[in-house]
Parts: sequence; C-alpha cells; structure tokens
Amino acid sequence: MLVRSTTTVIQTPARQEFFDVTEQFTAFITESGCADGLAVAYTQHTSCCVFIQEESEDTTYYGTQLLLQDTLNVLAKIAPPTRNEGQYLHPGPIHIKNAADLRGEHPSWGLNTDGHIISSILGRSATVPVVDGEPVLGEFGRIYVGDLDSVRARERTVYFTVLGAP
Repeated sequence: MLVRSTTTVIQTPARQEFFDVTEQFTAFITESGCADGLAVAYTQHTSCCVFIQEESEDTTYYGTQLLLQDTLNVLAKIAPPTRNEGQYLHPGPIHIKNAADLRGEHPSWGLNTDGHIISSILGRSATVPVVDGEPVLGEFGRIYVGDLDSVRARERTVYFTVLGAP
C-alpha cells in the first residue's frame, strides 16, 4: 500500500474567503503515483473548512465565486458574523486572558465565533476516490478551503494525504 502526504500553505485576507486547491490536490495525487485509492484534503485550523463544490465562474468584486458567496450568505443566517464582544458566549473572559497572556493575541482576534460554528457545519476535510490516478470530482467539482475567520490575515496550512495502490 502506498501512503503519501504533503502540505500547501495559503495566505488568507482579513475576511471570510475560499481558495480553490484542486490543481495542487490533483498534482499531488499524480506525483504520488497512486493509481487507485483515497485522497484526503484536511486542515487543522478550527475556523477553516474543506469541501467540494461546483465552480462558479461569476465573482463578487472581491473575486469570491458567486456560489461560494451564496454559501456564506446562507450560513450567516445560521451563525451571524461576530461584530462585538458578548454577541456569543465564546470567547469568554478566561479565553481572552489566556489568548493574550499565552499567545500574545489581541482581544479582537477572539471575535471569530461565527467562523468556528460554520467550520463545524461544513467540516475540515474532504475525501475523494482516486481511480486510474485521477481524483473523482465529477465534471464541475472543485476542492475549496475556506478561511472563515475574518478578524485578521493569516497563513493557513492544508494537508493532502493519499492511500492506495500504485
């Protein structure tokens, strides 16, 4: 059995945004030499997500594909964007104090509860079958990584792993 892993890093802005990692994912599968198996895209960041969606050619002024913006708009009705402290129970005073004391974080960086909720709804991984060395994504399927933490620009890591037969 063949098992390979790699990472890719994404620079994200201080707004909720999605990034198409399909080309990197497909190239990784090809380079791995896997003919048949499973490939996984995963992020450990708890305010990020990974999912498969159709590519939507039209975009907002920021460059966000309309289908992905529609997704954010619908999810904002479930978990409204965090605008001020006290809007959600999290982050509480202990979390804010520990974030400042232990990690040097500014208190406003804790205003990302909506991102954590949306991440838990969408999930942080996608598993795709690999057949004849290609990911089975369908005609329009793309793999997107979403950074749902809108409080600051960040560097996010995405892990790719493939398991299968050469």
